Amino acid sequence: MSAAPPASGPAHPLVVGTEPDLLDDLLRLLAAAGTAGELTTGGGALRRAHRDAPLVLLTADVLGSAPVRALPRRPGVLVVVAGEPAPDVWPAAVELGAERVVVLPRDEGWLVERVAAAVRAPARPGWLAVVAGACGGAGASTLATALALAARANDGADVLLVDGDGWAAGLDLVLGAERSPGLRWPELAGVSGRVAGPALAAALPEAGGVPVLAASREVPGEVPADALLAVATGARDSGWGVVVDLPARSAAAEQVLAEADLAVLLVPARLRAAAAARSLLTEPGAWAPALVVSRPVPGGLTRAEVSDVVGRPVVAELAPDRSAVARSERGEPPSVAARSPFGVLSRHLLGRLGGRAA
Repeated sequence: MSAAPPASGPAHPLVVGTEPDLLDDLLRLLAAAGTAGELTTGGGALRRAHRDAPLVLLTADVLGSAPVRALPRRPGVLVVVAGEPAPDVWPAAVELGAERVVVLPRDEGWLVERVAAAVRAPARPGWLAVVAGACGGAGASTLATALALAARANDGADVLLVDGDGWAAGLDLVLGAERSPGLRWPELAGVSGRVAGPALAAALPEAGGVPVLAASREVPGEVPADALLAVATGARDSGWGVVVDLPARSAAAEQVLAEADLAVLLVPARLRAAAAARSLLTEPGAWAPALVVSRPVPGGLTRAEVSDVVGRPVVAELAPDRSAVARSERGEPPSVAARSPFGVLSRHLLGRLGGRAA
């Protein structure tokens, strides 16, 4: 009864359940809609498959399971039952944000049409990018801001910029949104669970079409790991692109990086910075999968020398941007024009998201 999709090609609907007869019926109906199903009941692949699938079909027997209850809300979730549903199915479906309880065989025709429509026009998945500097003053906050602005400029995608350092001056300063009204981290430090991207973005300061959740200069404090994870993954699972400016040694690093689609470590071309980067990258977990980007400095190491010290390839180099300091002091965000240093690097990095940020 395996119906796992091939590694390439369009994503298939995700089917989560354990009832053999009902699963057979679902696979038959998926075939009638011209597709196949990806079957799973849990494990490490469930969350990612849940995010990327054009449609999610949950059978009633798994609604109360811990892996399913832990999944974030997303559109396109259907609960499928054989015969009239038990009374406890309805509240469970509402809690999971399901759009409908599908009763078979009565709703077979509707389900085939819904599946076919979802496969033809799947929801665009969101993405999560994390940026950090190998040392203080590396320029990671400016790069994170440029990455968000470039993603927004490319195709008008919804992008959220998140400050992972509650003790910093605030990413709203880098974005040029320090005077814009909206919530900062102190007001959202207690959030947990599932945070919907559109609702959150509407309450935040914004500049250049990019909302930002920034630290507060009036009430600085640690950003709780659970709150940061809830915001970042909740917005991403709502279909948004999310860029997090994260301190390399943050307590939340391991959890947030485990969810990231792209992790970038910006390394100034100095010996001590490169050595610090090597220390981060060789530790198990957290930053191990990160891409290394170097930033040349006068009298510093060459790109090849940075790669040698760090112990892995430097995937890109941030060219000097003569306007960056002046723009920052005027409260203007970095330029992401086509030929600007931050624009060139940001588009190169976004290209590594495999089409999620065109």
